[in-house]
Amino acid sequence: FRIMAGKVKWVTDIEKSVLINNFEKRGWIQVAENEDWNFYWMSVQTIRNVFSVETGYRLSDDQIVNHFPNHYELTRKDLMVKNIKRYRKELEKEGSPLAEKDENGKYIYLDFVPVTFMLPADYNLFVEEFRKNPSSTWIMKPCGKAQGKGIFLINKLSQIKKWSRDSKTSSFVSQSSKEAYVISLYINNPLLIGGKKFDLRLYVLVSTYRPLRCYMYKLGFCRFCTVKYTPSTSELDNMFVHLTNVAIQKHGDDYNHIHGGKWTVSNLRLYLESTRGKEVTNKLFDEIHWIIVQSLKAVAPVMNNDKHCFECYGYDIIIDDKLKPWLIEVNASPSLTSSTANDRILKYNLINDTLNIAVPNGEIPDCKWNKSPPKEVLGNYEVLYDEEMAQSDGADRELRGRAGQPAGAKGGRARDSGKTALTTWK
Repeated sequence: FRIMAGKVKWVTDIEKSVLINNFEKRGWIQVAENEDWNFYWMSVQTIRNVFSVETGYRLSDDQIVNHFPNHYELTRKDLMVKNIKRYRKELEKEGSPLAEKDENGKYIYLDFVPVTFMLPADYNLFVEEFRKNPSSTWIMKPCGKAQGKGIFLINKLSQIKKWSRDSKTSSFVSQSSKEAYVISLYINNPLLIGGKKFDLRLYVLVSTYRPLRCYMYKLGFCRFCTVKYTPSTSELDNMFVHLTNVAIQKHGDDYNHIHGGKWTVSNLRLYLESTRGKEVTNKLFDEIHWIIVQSLKAVAPVMNNDKHCFECYGYDIIIDDKLKPWLIEVNASPSLTSSTANDRILKYNLINDTLNIAVPNGEIPDCKWNKSPPKEVLGNYEVLYDEEMAQSDGADRELRGRAGQPAGAKGGRARDSGKTALTTWK
């Protein structure tokens, strides 16, 4: 019985031990390093090799892998924004009510990514936008890096001249033609708890893109900064104030190794319900789920929907002080390393529940099956969106769901009926 292909370098020993324990628990074969075929949680680099035309390799029907071949259409920062912009324009061209704009020309329903430009390509467009509001702060990120590497904040054009600028053409030129950056308007009014900035890490499993079927993991968490937030320009270089990545925060003097600066999403919900009210909190989480579904719909047409693939994404969402959620980025390889005891339990269960959906009952996988597992194997996952169900339902309930009206949103309880209902946004 074969599930993951190839000799793969594990990211960390912790991830390897969690996965192997999980495989053995199912009664699957013992992992042996000298076998031709082993159980592996593939890295994004290995996926490229497996699906590369040069290798000529073909997966058989009883093999499944944990990434889509071109997942980067969603998980590279620049491509994600590009695909969302294209999706908006297509909906606009079709006259879809989802692409409706307000009197200022802003999307009413699809305004969920901060204003973003690609550098060096969009440098002149960025300068034009920057000059409209010269007091704004922007955040620069390398497109292909993770864990907060290479990120910095700017509030003056001169601060990005560390890359060279051709004085004759005023065109932006990066030091390395290989490294592209995105520059986004910084959310400088984040919702604070205890004076500290935080973001949400949510796990979303996609079993197929066409038709789109995705699941939300209920046990996400919030990641807090260790230093209290200030919008002061004197603190722009202090990443302990601005970046929530654990890879950065764990080096701070105030990092707590017991709770790891994390809250569960359920604790956040309780906090918001007690401070802002239940209705407002429900609306916020409906909007977060809306953002996730729309981002997946934006990339679905260009994704290589290989029948051997499934993928668990790590979504990073920031909430501003008006309780508006913003999509920051999507991770193809969300960290499975545990920094606390609770972390280890969460991630062990995440892997367990993911594999139960990918391979129900631990049976020999068959990539030809319809990938719609029975409800009892979902564990802590809930159906977020099922395109087949949405189409067969017939009623166009998308706008009602978006407006927070009962549409069985987020796979939970429809608010008017008390009955469990699946999301059926179209």
